[in-house]
Amino acid sequence: MTTGLPTRVAFLKLGCIGSLPLIDLIVDERATRTDIEVRSLSTGAHMEPEHCEGVVETAIGWGPDLCVVVSPNAALPGPTLVRTRLHDSGVPALNITDGPGLRAFVRKNADGKRVSTVLDKQGYVVLPMDPMIGAKPEFLDATEMTLFNADVLKVFSACGLVRFLQRVIDEAISVVRARQDISLPAEKVSAERVVKAGGFTNPYAAAKAYAAIKICEAIAPITSQACFKVAERHRYLLMVAGAHEMLRTAALLADAAREMEKAHGTVARTPHRKTGEISERRTLFSGGPND
Repeated sequence: MTTGLPTRVAFLKLGCIGSLPLIDLIVDERATRTDIEVRSLSTGAHMEPEHCEGVVETAIGWGPDLCVVVSPNAALPGPTLVRTRLHDSGVPALNITDGPGLRAFVRKNADGKRVSTVLDKQGYVVLPMDPMIGAKPEFLDATEMTLFNADVLKVFSACGLVRFLQRVIDEAISVVRARQDISLPAEKVSAERVVKAGGFTNPYAAAKAYAAIKICEAIAPITSQACFKVAERHRYLLMVAGAHEMLRTAALLADAAREMEKAHGTVARTPHRKTGEISERRTLFSGGPND
């Protein structure tokens, strides 16, 4: 990285999880930042090694200062290949994944103790509240898929996870820009951390947000069992449909939490300045256009 030039950040989207579709936009929500240059590369719905290889090689060829790798279950072969290639090339990487992805970064040794397997210059953020979709062909069509992801984005936005990720990614950018020892986060995120990032002033709004996040955490065990363990058609269809109803309820709670804050004029807003710093606003008319 050359001093004075924008920090190059590559977002590698492997497959899809709920926090993935807009993650590259939360670091530059108005396309005004001058301190970073962003590229996004995607494998689409697939994330096998043959799909991931071309994406990571293209990213490395661009010369990024930081790669943000987002995928379901980071322990799968495709994301593992990406992490290995980035490590071998010396590019720092922040990995964002769902609950099952923790196995890629923390393992049990022969004594049963948990040990870190994080590669050098890499970190991870595990989101247990990022729910697995009910991917049964009789149930999931394009409309249901987009509605599911829309509800996930509403929960994550209104309840604080987007703001949490905004700050985590910005801090990772600051670390690589400083050109010091690369120490990136290694964290399994809790519902409490998410709600704290939401900046709620109304305790009932915070409670609704907490409930929404905990519902999301409960969805993946249901959909994963329905998709991979239950053979009876009537059972797995009831389970995936019920899980999607749970997410809809979580989205309604998230919407209610935000409306409570709006009613009192206390919605937290954290826009980026052009130079990358985050400004904080609480009331609608606070601050100015350059704040």
